[in-house]
Amino acid sequence: MERHILQKFFKPQAVAVVGASPREGTIGFTLVDNLQKGGFQGDIYPINPKHGEILGLKAYPSVTAVGAAIDLAVIAVPIAGVPEVMRECGQAKITGAIIISAGGKEVGDEGQKVEAEIAATARAGGVRYLGPNCLGIICPHNHLNASFAARSAKPGGLALLSQSGAICSAILDWADTQNIGFSHFVSIGSMADIDFAEMIDYLGNDDRAKSIIIYMENLIHHRSFMSAARSVSRVKPIIVVKSGRSAVAARAAASHTGALAGQDDTYNAAFRRAGIIRVDTIAQLFNCAEALGKMPRPLGGSLAIITNAGGPGVMAVDAFSKWQREPAVLTPETISKLSESLPPHWSRGNPVDVLGDAPPERFLQATRVILAAPEVDGLVIVLSPQAMTDPAGVAQAIAPEIKKQAKPVFAVWMGARDVAAGVAILNEASVPTFETPEEAVDTFMEMYSYTRNLELLQETPLQMPPEIKVNTRQARSFIEECFTRQTLLLSEVEAKAILSAYGIPVNPTLTASSAAAAAVAAKKLGFPVVLKIHSPDISHKSDVDGVRVSLKDEAEVTQAYEDIVTKAKSYKPEARIFGVTIQTQVAKAPLELILGAKKDPYFGPLLVFGMGGIFTGVFKESAVDLPPLNLLLARRLMERTRIYRILQGYRNIPPANLDELAGILVRLSQLVTDFPEIVELDINPLLISDGKPICVDARIVLEPSQVPAPRHLIIAPYPNQYESDWLLEDGTPVLLRPIRPEDEALVEDLLENCSDETLYFRYFRLIKSFPHSFLIRFTQNDYDREMGLAAFGIPPGPEVMMGVGRLVMAPDRSTAEFAVIVADPWHGKGLGEKLISRVIEIAREYGVKSLWGEVLAENVPMLALVKKMGFTLQSPEEGVRRVGMDL
Repeated sequence: MERHILQKFFKPQAVAVVGASPREGTIGFTLVDNLQKGGFQGDIYPINPKHGEILGLKAYPSVTAVGAAIDLAVIAVPIAGVPEVMRECGQAKITGAIIISAGGKEVGDEGQKVEAEIAATARAGGVRYLGPNCLGIICPHNHLNASFAARSAKPGGLALLSQSGAICSAILDWADTQNIGFSHFVSIGSMADIDFAEMIDYLGNDDRAKSIIIYMENLIHHRSFMSAARSVSRVKPIIVVKSGRSAVAARAAASHTGALAGQDDTYNAAFRRAGIIRVDTIAQLFNCAEALGKMPRPLGGSLAIITNAGGPGVMAVDAFSKWQREPAVLTPETISKLSESLPPHWSRGNPVDVLGDAPPERFLQATRVILAAPEVDGLVIVLSPQAMTDPAGVAQAIAPEIKKQAKPVFAVWMGARDVAAGVAILNEASVPTFETPEEAVDTFMEMYSYTRNLELLQETPLQMPPEIKVNTRQARSFIEECFTRQTLLLSEVEAKAILSAYGIPVNPTLTASSAAAAAVAAKKLGFPVVLKIHSPDISHKSDVDGVRVSLKDEAEVTQAYEDIVTKAKSYKPEARIFGVTIQTQVAKAPLELILGAKKDPYFGPLLVFGMGGIFTGVFKESAVDLPPLNLLLARRLMERTRIYRILQGYRNIPPANLDELAGILVRLSQLVTDFPEIVELDINPLLISDGKPICVDARIVLEPSQVPAPRHLIIAPYPNQYESDWLLEDGTPVLLRPIRPEDEALVEDLLENCSDETLYFRYFRLIKSFPHSFLIRFTQNDYDREMGLAAFGIPPGPEVMMGVGRLVMAPDRSTAEFAVIVADPWHGKGLGEKLISRVIEIAREYGVKSLWGEVLAENVPMLALVKKMGFTLQSPEEGVRRVGMDL
């Protein structure tokens, strides 16, 4: 197997420092000095044509003059000279470089030109590079300090990626005082070449990196970042501090949806879908990483607090407010058990106040009861040093108990010198310690958010009932006609026509360009009706008093028409007025919702769900997510809003049909997935009338798209282009299609239909049970990286999964692994060969250069099949033969 390019950066055998200097205080001096003092075990080649020796090492005029293999070049020359250095690196077969030099795109047009020249020269020479404008990298386990940092990093389990060199320096200083160690410490700089995605992919496969922590200012390759993060966050936590929360939007949004879906909400949605934990501060970054390294993740969000003082307990409760949660509610059984060991006047609730005179034994008894309570998912123990308190004694008493538990426990020993001995005992026992209750509560909730994000990545959604059916052809015809007419802001009627094509319920709507025509249309629809101004230049109709409701007869309609048109012309004389729309009056609805979409230039379409109506922009009660959505993700989007509680039924408001609402969100998601030309879409309001949703107003804004669907999304959608029909050799009809998350039960049935031998030949071991955690490895696919192509029985036969061909690609798609399994009832019917041939075709479409797989040497039928299909077979190693094919 080819070595990952980042091995050259983190495990080099020889490093050249271009711009090395004998003068102390310079970057060139510090780079060589840090490599030597860090104990780098490979060769160091200082490069400077003006010196023959630097820091006791022979210096060379250029990398081409060294005459020995070099894995990594660290470049610290003025940026204008970097293109020439990169050209020389290419000549010297150096494939990795770190560009320390600043002065690139951050200084303007001239810097951008230099960066473009660097990129072109690097591509031509086959050089991958980190930077420009970075501090360098430190890999303590390999004794590598290829940076100009003032201090090095201690070995540990955290991998840090930072876009800011200054933040890197500050973190190194702070981490040294906190005794925090790192597996990798990377100043990633401008990310002109190697970016977050490649780093995350590499670190995800490095066992020394237990957690990945990131200081982020911006993203460049959004889709590849999402793909890498979604893959790696399943196996280790990724924690991000994203700066720029309060940045002013680049342009004012014309729609309600645009105003609701801000840039920070967009990052939050992306991080959530990628399984990433987002924190607000550098301290929280390390607190969360430390806690995840020491404690199990909470399975739920119910947190209990034990304290020996009322004030700190109140502080802990207050900390829940920003998370819109409350502490755990203790059951009568738990309160009764606590009462057995606590004084009569204890708080009898959560926080559990064990009182100021609590000895270690009282803390211990309360801890045991709380951690045994099924309603509690985690515990914060807050100790305030009072005259009767023994901080060290309490720590010694509870530390062994905490080690026995499967729930996370956090300690807050408030103070400094008086509690230092207790804090030391807890740290030695790997119990996370904090200075304030708020820090502990925040860390617990951040850990719980990680649990929830992973659940989103791993939950199995329900099948769409019935399966989503949309009329893409009709919607495309409407959109193309709008472009032909150069109509980019669609009228309400045009917008509703497109929504209807995707099965989104809308109220009947007609248009009229005169009062008489409006009266006729109203009579046809049936009274009462609603009249609205019909103009492509008036986005928000209520702004011009352009809506009349509950019109009961033709006379009221005629008067309303004249009123609406006159006022619209008065409010906005330049607007084109086409007349009015006439719509059925929906029965009084206590709830108004907004569903919408906004196309972000970097993240693609964003979906918004929340409280609608004319006050949408005032209350901003909404949640944001990214397509594609399934029914489960749609329900989770709704649950993140406060209005969801009302939708479940509240006082005299009947519950809404939540399944139908989720289905509308899925259809909306599919619409913006299919049409990258939709840049803004508002359904506002969507009324809930008698529990059923109906769209009564809509607007769509179009723009030509340079990116075809579905490449405008940052999460790869279901690739329906790979669906096809086929017949087994016995004539049985089958549907070949990619596996979806909803297929978990069918995958389980497939494996149940396989004999022990079939399972052993596929997985190289016997498998007796198929739990959810095992099955989701096959159904939860990031289609940018992997795909299971399955064969399904279709009518007149039953729906059953017969076999699967799997394709797993390297992140850069240079190579891919394939495998195939066919359940025993369908052996010998040509299905295995068909699945492999389709996998080969799909791999070629993805641009894969080389396909390989592993087959047990005893699996003679499979070896014969792949040989027949053109694969080359290598000699067996430990009973396994590797097979390969160049594509």
